[in-house]
Amino acid sequence: MGAALGAAALAPGSLHAAPKNALPRWRGFNLLYFFQARNQKGPVQIPEDDFKMIADLGFDFVRIPLDYWYWVDSDWRDKGRPDAKDVMKIKESAFSGIDRIVELGRAHGLHVNLNFHRAPGYCINSSELEPFVLWRDKDAEDAFVFHWDYFARRYKDINPNELSFNLVNEAPTPRPGYMTREDYRRVMTRATDKIRESTPDRTVIIDGLDVGNQVVYEMMPTGVAQSVHGYLPAEISHYHAGWVDKRSDFPAPWWPAVKRDGSGLISRDTLEKHYEPWGWLVQQGIGVHCGEVGAFNRTPHDIFLRWICDVLDILKIHNIGWALWEFRGSFGVLDSGRSDVAYEDWHGHKLDSKLLTLLQYH
Repeated sequence: MGAALGAAALAPGSLHAAPKNALPRWRGFNLLYFFQARNQKGPVQIPEDDFKMIADLGFDFVRIPLDYWYWVDSDWRDKGRPDAKDVMKIKESAFSGIDRIVELGRAHGLHVNLNFHRAPGYCINSSELEPFVLWRDKDAEDAFVFHWDYFARRYKDINPNELSFNLVNEAPTPRPGYMTREDYRRVMTRATDKIRESTPDRTVIIDGLDVGNQVVYEMMPTGVAQSVHGYLPAEISHYHAGWVDKRSDFPAPWWPAVKRDGSGLISRDTLEKHYEPWGWLVQQGIGVHCGEVGAFNRTPHDIFLRWICDVLDILKIHNIGWALWEFRGSFGVLDSGRSDVAYEDWHGHKLDSKLLTLLQYH
């Protein structure tokens, strides 16, 4: 009986051993120290305890979303955004915190993945604040390549097993007049080629198109790894999250989830179909990782756990690792601020032990 149930949970053709992923099946968390420069009011704090706790809990990976405004030499705090002429000016002193993250990862056995959450010319949040458009303007593309070249050269002596690069967070959906699939391929390929000039063995990861949902088939010849994000459906992952559920009109979460238009359900079967192209990519020898997965703290805890259990189970079947958004905070395993969780006190933090157990299993 148990064997039959286990087989039923697998996708068709998956009764054999898990496919070989060109990437390790890293499991861990996003750490948001350099996430959004505009919201940072004081010095960035990077507590070593985070790295120690993550390692002690049995995880091996941290993804670091970065905002390039932190290290450009610009008066953007006065003007609201950097001038295009300043974007190529790097303030080297601003890298002390990023250097510390890389070293803390090495010290505690955690692979560090550096990601441009805000890149020259593009950000999934408030991209209009950029002085140019990454996909259209050569100055923006040149700046993007310039900054990744700086990172590649700065960290060229760090072992590839300890550090990787994720070029840009949540690429947009291609649309006429803004970005084509070819634009994305061109920009990602050019940055990858520049990185490989100084660090040919560095793992480079690109996010899928359509905010991390679509495989980028055009990039397969380059051998770069690709990242899927685990937020389907948004009705669960971002229920009452003001930057997505902007009118607070998402239906009350349930799993399987009701579509926003009431036309039907989003179920495990929906998820299996969604992640199937990513599993296919693994089978073609391309590395795949899920760089973000999680749900905001307004989603009822039991619904959240049922949903994320299915997501992580499907990723595990495809041998794809993941990084929870986030470690501490409203999406996290620590100090999430949920009103319906019986937290445990753990090193002075409120630990969601049910979520932790689920994460450790997957």
